[in-house]
Amino acid sequence: MTLTPEEIERYKRHLVLREVGGQGQQKLKAARVLVVGAGGLGSPMLLYLAAAGIGTIGVIDDDVVSLDNLQRQVVHETAAVGRPKVESARETIGRINPHVEVVCHNERLTAANALEIIGRYDIVADGSDNFATRYLVNDACYFAKRPLVFAALGPFDGYLTTFKPFEKGADGNPLPSYRCVFPEAPPPGTVANCAEVGVLGVVAGVIGTLQAMEVIKELIGIGQSLAGRLLIYDARATRFETVRIAWDPDNPLTGHTPTIHDLSIHKEGEGEGDGAPICAV
Repeated sequence: MTLTPEEIERYKRHLVLREVGGQGQQKLKAARVLVVGAGGLGSPMLLYLAAAGIGTIGVIDDDVVSLDNLQRQVVHETAAVGRPKVESARETIGRINPHVEVVCHNERLTAANALEIIGRYDIVADGSDNFATRYLVNDACYFAKRPLVFAALGPFDGYLTTFKPFEKGADGNPLPSYRCVFPEAPPPGTVANCAEVGVLGVVAGVIGTLQAMEVIKELIGIGQSLAGRLLIYDARATRFETVRIAWDPDNPLTGHTPTIHDLSIHKEGEGEGDGAPICAV
């Protein structure tokens, strides 16, 4: 997929990077990325993926913009309050980069539509804020064999990793999935979400931007993937640390004796948003 003269001018700071260059930029132009949730995490992702020249960006979210979104959901502006988030995001992306095609999915991701929607894209970035959606996205990406860049937020902290459980690591075992790290969701009502405990808006910006970086790395094949590692950010201490995460041979999706063979175990998920605290995932 060739670049136009205008695109060459737009992306010339990428083109001079040895790790990106013309071939890398063409890969970004050809790429199709699905962002789940146009909220606190999805907003910075959408801005930077659009600016980077991703050819097609899908946005799935059935919510509307509210005034209390705006301290962190930077893809939306005050005039967008009351409008569908996917439409607001599409307009902002169009102003940033008219070369990007935005596909709006103004709906919930469910067991009935997840494989069909995810199957249209090369990679998925999950910015959802509830357990039902996270498990559904994880399972659907596994069955569709799509990389999943996952992130979550706490009030002053954030968490980021990449899941590719359909691939094997250096030890010959499958790479971990969300279910390896969090085998099951906690009982309802035991963990507060960000609407209840709050979140500093800029934390969403830090983690969402890092999430966009990991998407780009996976698409053009540069650097070290976060698959098998969890990045933890502590905003108050200005500290990053990375911990190893491993495949769980007993997990019900990719373990030795899997019990999940399709998406029929999932009920309709809740809305997508900021990404609830890691203790909730």
